Amino acid sequence: MATNQLTLYVESRFLSPYAMSAFVALQEKGLAFAIRSLDLAARENYSAEYASTSFTCRVPMLRHGDFSLAESSAIAEYLDEAFPSPGYRAILPGALRPRARARQIQAWLRSDFLAIRQERPTEVVFLKPSDQPLSDAARASANRLFAASDALLAKGATDLFGEWSIADTDLALMLNRLVMNGDAVPDRLAAYAQQQWQRRSVRQWIEQGSAASARRTLCQSP
Repeated sequence: MATNQLTLYVESRFLSPYAMSAFVALQEKGLAFAIRSLDLAARENYSAEYASTSFTCRVPMLRHGDFSLAESSAIAEYLDEAFPSPGYRAILPGALRPRARARQIQAWLRSDFLAIRQERPTEVVFLKPSDQPLSDAARASANRLFAASDALLAKGATDLFGEWSIADTDLALMLNRLVMNGDAVPDRLAAYAQQQWQRRSVRQWIEQGSAASARRTLCQSP
């Protein structure tokens, strides 16, 4: 299957955790791909062309030849099946039950923790921290996150399943909403999140965001 027809559509500020997840998945697979950014504030994602292929008008979206797919967890699963190991690195665990658990973690992170996502948006990770304290609801949400993460991450482990998977990036990002804002996070989980943040694929996403921010600043200069 050809790899030279892959295009990832992301939001132009490079702040979406879901676009980051899809970007990291592509990088970890070792696939060549183009990036196209959409200005969500200008509603470029609602253009007729984009809407006709994404169906949901959301980012990220992966285009592979004449096939388009939105939703980051669906993109990760598609990439593992379209470009399987051993030719390409797996981004989800190979065994049935760990793979199911990784999918559970991804779904959980996308459907829960609304208070954390509202009070610690990804701006605190990629731009600057917030000076507002967490609400009672967000602290309760954080405590649930910590309890489950501690149970999922084996003692002394640096990855959830013995080796890296895309679920590690997704969990690290949720934890880093708190870590990078200076909120209290258990030392073991903070160390895990910070170590995951040093992966080359993650740093490449951050570099993309920094470059986009520099371009915006340049365009806004008098």
